[in-house]
Amino acid sequence: MNSINVVKGWIREFIDLALLFIAVGVVVQIIFGPDVAYLSSITENLMNFIAELGTNGFVGLIALFVIVWVFTKGGQTQHS
Repeated sequence: MNSINVVKGWIREFIDLALLFIAVGVVVQIIFGPDVAYLSSITENLMNFIAELGTNGFVGLIALFVIVWVFTKGGQTQHS
């Protein structure tokens, strides 16, 4: 069971790292504009994702709550 917790920890760390890269990409695009190499589609993808949630109405709202729940639950660790 300990190996599962180790893998879950790696996945959490990977997601945290990916979210940091996304945040840096958004800040760089805000400062330098949308023509930054390798980062040109981050804000566009985020806007498309948000628009997709918005056009789905109630289902999009439920999906947003599920996403927030998963990320907030991911920060809580259970120690046995």
